[in-house]
Amino acid sequence: MRRIALLTTVVALVAAACGGAGTATSTVADFSEIAVGDPTFTFDPSATTARLRVDTTVRAVCAVAYGESASLGSLATDQDMDAAGHAQHGPVLTGLKPETTYYYRLQGVGPDGTLYQSELMTFTTPAASEAVAGANLALEATVVDVSSEFSDAFAAANAIDGDPATEWSTRGDGDDAYITIDLGAERTVTGLRFVTREMSDGSSITTTYTVTVDDGEVLGPFDAGLDPPLIDVAFTGRVLRFDVETSTGGNTGAVEIEIFGER
Repeated sequence: MRRIALLTTVVALVAAACGGAGTATSTVADFSEIAVGDPTFTFDPSATTARLRVDTTVRAVCAVAYGESASLGSLATDQDMDAAGHAQHGPVLTGLKPETTYYYRLQGVGPDGTLYQSELMTFTTPAASEAVAGANLALEATVVDVSSEFSDAFAAANAIDGDPATEWSTRGDGDDAYITIDLGAERTVTGLRFVTREMSDGSSITTTYTVTVDDGEVLGPFDAGLDPPLIDVAFTGRVLRFDVETSTGGNTGAVEIEIFGER
């Protein structure tokens, strides 16, 4: 909870100092002074969520304000646990609409207290991809066991809540991380996706995982990732244990674990 309070304070400071969609004042430096290249966007298949990536030459706590008009109205921050700032940034923008143009502004605070703000820019979401794997059964499931949780803010339930702005993190479990999910009844499963969490230092990234069905058959390993492929499977079961097979170590976990199939 301390991390949330700290980030909330920082976001409020940055938002107030940068003045939302207003014109930058002489007390605010241009974000381009610390930006490395242009920001890039990666969209989920529904085109309702995007991860913005930008690197900076200094460690900074950054945020992005965005909205359908120049008034903006929404704010996203990094999920990285390092509240002291970092140089690789990846805030997740949620609540987007497919095929829609959005305005956004990058803003942040450096270690010397300098406030940075970009010009007002735009991006356009793509068309949504057609879902072919069935319903996401994980949204109605329950976590019944987990290797560990970093804190209440990084609870295991975050991995199946359908919200890419939340995530499950272990307390340093690395390749020993696991999470067990109860679908509530025996289901026919046709697809799996494991969206890994990451830290800006390159740790905590799950690269492959296995799935154990009802304490019996072990499937995989399958590829995980920041934008992982949908894995086509065909099995029936109720309780699924996801084990991290390989990772970059550290506080491994998941932004989302999706289990597609028939209700």
